[in-house]
Amino acid sequence: MSESMQHGEPLSDEENAAYLKNMKEQQTKFWAEQMQEMNVLEIGTEQDFKNHNDLPLARIKRIMKSDEDVRMISAEAPVLFAKACEMFILELTLRSWCYSEKNKRRTLQKEDIQAAIRKTEIFDFLVDVIQ
Repeated sequence: MSESMQHGEPLSDEENAAYLKNMKEQQTKFWAEQMQEMNVLEIGTEQDFKNHNDLPLARIKRIMKSDEDVRMISAEAPVLFAKACEMFILELTLRSWCYSEKNKRRTLQKEDIQAAIRKTEIFDFLVDVIQ
């Protein structure tokens, strides 16, 4: 933690405003890059699209089938789900990194991830997991 945070001193309004501005800029840049990446993605065949993922499709399919209501899964569903998971992980990491920088650290810690989850409304579904 930064020295001011260790001693319980809150950030000044100016520091907090700068932090929020930086986070907003980072998110805007991140989503613009994601959109650009999807727009220039060269997909010739369905197999090309399947091979473009970094997450294992077999594991994603197994997780999807863990729901007893799911019987059949189209070939495209795990591929799209993998991309959505990748974007989710990237955004959570970006938000967490902003908290590391806010506390003047260069190491991402679990407290940064917890802060990102607690202070981001769309991540409310994860609050019980981090408790």
